[in-house]
Amino acid sequence: MSARRRDGGLVVLASGVSWDDAAMSEKHMAQALSTRTHVLFVDPPLSVLTPLRKPHLRDAVRHPGLREVAPGLSRVTPLAPPGVTRPGLRRLALAVTRTTIRRAVRRLGLTPSALVVASLDDVFGALPTAPHVLWATDDWVAGAELMGLDRTVVEQDERHQLARCDVVAAVSPVLARRLQAHGVPTHVLPNGVDAPLLATCDQVPAAQDVRLPPPVATFIGHVSARIDLQALLAVARTGASLLLVGPQPVVSSLEGLDELLAHENVQWTGPRAAHELPGYLRLTTVGLTPYVDTAFNRASHPLKTLEYLAAGRPAVVTDLPAARTIPPDLVALCTTPTEFADATLAALHRPADPAAADRRRAYAAEHSWQVRADQLLTVIDATAPSPGGGR
Repeated sequence: MSARRRDGGLVVLASGVSWDDAAMSEKHMAQALSTRTHVLFVDPPLSVLTPLRKPHLRDAVRHPGLREVAPGLSRVTPLAPPGVTRPGLRRLALAVTRTTIRRAVRRLGLTPSALVVASLDDVFGALPTAPHVLWATDDWVAGAELMGLDRTVVEQDERHQLARCDVVAAVSPVLARRLQAHGVPTHVLPNGVDAPLLATCDQVPAAQDVRLPPPVATFIGHVSARIDLQALLAVARTGASLLLVGPQPVVSSLEGLDELLAHENVQWTGPRAAHELPGYLRLTTVGLTPYVDTAFNRASHPLKTLEYLAAGRPAVVTDLPAARTIPPDLVALCTTPTEFADATLAALHRPADPAAADRRRAYAAEHSWQVRADQLLTVIDATAPSPGGGR
């Protein structure tokens, strides 16, 4: 589709995570979409008690009403009674969310061109006449145990959501193949990357809090049960400088985590805002994407690999389907911790290659969030009813 801004319409994006959480796919997509059309970003429902667990959401609870985040981009936060994760109260919270969406759309005075829902929350009924797009950012069924949820309940919620939507945008071909078996038109919409921001990493000042000597191998993101800690441990045991950038887990029960952090050549910065990443990538020689081989990860499309490539850095990654879609000269695919450590050491000591860095950045630019936003709008346009027709 054309890159020209489309005035007058409104894409409502009901997110699975809050705007104030770590920047995930929904936030990146909303920002990119807002350069093309008006966007209403809808937080998942919060209660007045939510900030006790998540202090960073305090402002959202205090000021939940419709507000402008940027030109063409508005946000609203549904407020529900405490206990929003409990089944009965969850239904009430989602009813509040549907009402909040309707009221916000009326206040904006714009015609919704689509309601995009990036979770299994039952909010499609908020805008009955708008095309309903289910944006499957993860395989929620495969990830049920990881999230501490009942798989049977998640399967039921998924079937319900698929029955309500008009079209599915799935993050990977693996997930698309599973979901299209339900008979709903399904498109592949992988994650993107803020290529323009990360391409600046060699022009910005280096992060000042890194104490590790170069060359540095960097992991960006959440450390969770999804991550192959044995691969990171194998890197740490080589003595190479290993930098971890991202939030620490709430508990340290992950096998190998304490041992990893005990290494003097390992530094964990804690969470960092997206705009700070170039300063850390400035110090990075190679980026790491170590994932355990699970059904959930096979259906995923890791953001971090594209972030490393956008910065012009080589990436060492676990051999999963999403990684195999990347040209083989841009990433090193590994299946064991030993292979992972060996590939990391090779990348750390390989002479700089400006031409290879340019190829990495060029590939990432082809997969930017702006490209993904245009692809989503193309899906929406193809789903929209003909003039005079119903949804």
